[in-house]
Amino acid sequence: MKALLVSVGLRSIPLGGYLLWADTKQLPTSYVPAFRSNVIDFDAAPACWADQPFDFVHYHVPRETLDDIAEDWGFGPVSEYRQSLIEQDLVLAQLTRNIVPSISQEKKPCSLALDHFQLVLGAHLVQRYGGIATVHPPTIGGLAKWQKQRALELLRENLDGSVRLSDLAKECGLSVSHFARSFKTAFGVSSHQWLIHQRINRAKELLVQTKLPLSDVAAQAGFGDQPAFTRTFHRVVGTSPGYWRREHQPR
Repeated sequence: MKALLVSVGLRSIPLGGYLLWADTKQLPTSYVPAFRSNVIDFDAAPACWADQPFDFVHYHVPRETLDDIAEDWGFGPVSEYRQSLIEQDLVLAQLTRNIVPSISQEKKPCSLALDHFQLVLGAHLVQRYGGIATVHPPTIGGLAKWQKQRALELLRENLDGSVRLSDLAKECGLSVSHFARSFKTAFGVSSHQWLIHQRINRAKELLVQTKLPLSDVAAQAGFGDQPAFTRTFHRVVGTSPGYWRREHQPR
C-alpha cells in the first residue's frame, strides 16, 4: 500500500549520531533537536541508523486516506509529497506531544479516537507537504435524518469506541473525511466527542442507580480502565466520579 512515513523524534540526537537513507542514498542529516520531523514516501524504502538509543513516534499514513481528504476539499489526488528531513513542523510536534501520553499507556486509545487523529494529521500533510495552498473549508451540510439515526445506533452499540470511522461513513454512504465533517456540522462535536459524552451519561446513571465499584462503572460505561474513566470524568464534569456519586445518590 502506498503511504507516507512521518517520524517525530522525542529527544535530541547529537551531530553524527543519526544517519538516514531513502532510495538507497544517504540523506544529509545534522544535529537532531527533539520534536523535529521527517516526512518520506514509503516507496523510497527509508532506513535509519543511530549510535545510541533514541525515541521516535512513527505515523504510517496511507495515500488512500490523503487522497480522500484532498478530494473532500475539492482537490484531485496529490501525485507527489515534498520530502522533509529534520524539519521544525509545529503542528506535527504538537500533535505528537498530545498523543504520546495515550500511546505510552498499556491501554491504547480507542479506534475511533485514532481515526479522528489520522484525519487531522492527514489534512496537515496534504496542505503542507502536498503543495496545496490554504483554502477556506468547502460549504458542507450535515447528515440526513436516516444517516443521523444509523450513525448514532452504531455509536451507542460500541460505547468502547471500537467502531471505526470508516464503518460509520460506509453505513451513511459517505467518504470518511466527508462523514467526519458532516457529523460535526450536524451535532456540533466530532463522533468521538459525542461518544465520550454518552459514556459519561451512562456512568452517571450507574453511579446514581447502583453501588457498583468505580472499576465496574468504568467497564460498563465503555472506558478501558478506571484511571482513564476518572481522568475523563473529571475533565468533562469538573469533579471526580466518587465525589459526584456522593453528591447525587439519594440519601
